[in-house]
Amino acid sequence: MDVKKVDHVGIAVKSIEKALLFYVDILQLKLLGIEEVESEKVKVAFLKAGETKIELLEPTSPDSAIAKFIEKRGEGIHHVALGVDHIQERINELKEKGIRMIQDAPKRGAGGALVAFMHPKSTGGVLYELCEKTDAEVQQ
Repeated sequence: MDVKKVDHVGIAVKSIEKALLFYVDILQLKLLGIEEVESEKVKVAFLKAGETKIELLEPTSPDSAIAKFIEKRGEGIHHVALGVDHIQERINELKEKGIRMIQDAPKRGAGGALVAFMHPKSTGGVLYELCEKTDAEVQQ
């Protein structure tokens, strides 16, 4: 599988507004934008950290996956996103190698990127996201 880079690290937070005090004011990372992904019941903020981004994930509903994650594990690292091309081919390749996928087909995520997650039971306990972006999305 050809991984281009670590695209971003997703961090579950109870409040993006409060978290930004640390990431923007203390670490002085540039806020790239905030959006809501209604299908996932989450609000996200992307911050530029060199060649990689940090994605803050705030639940917008108590039944969202992020709310359940925070309830079970507390705030912290949620996933690592790997930038790839031809995401469906990567999904098929991983499945052929015995990796269990949470999604068998990519779906639209934050910023319009195509995303799919590998199940942590197949990856040593780490939730990995495959992330394919258009040329316009890569420019950010």
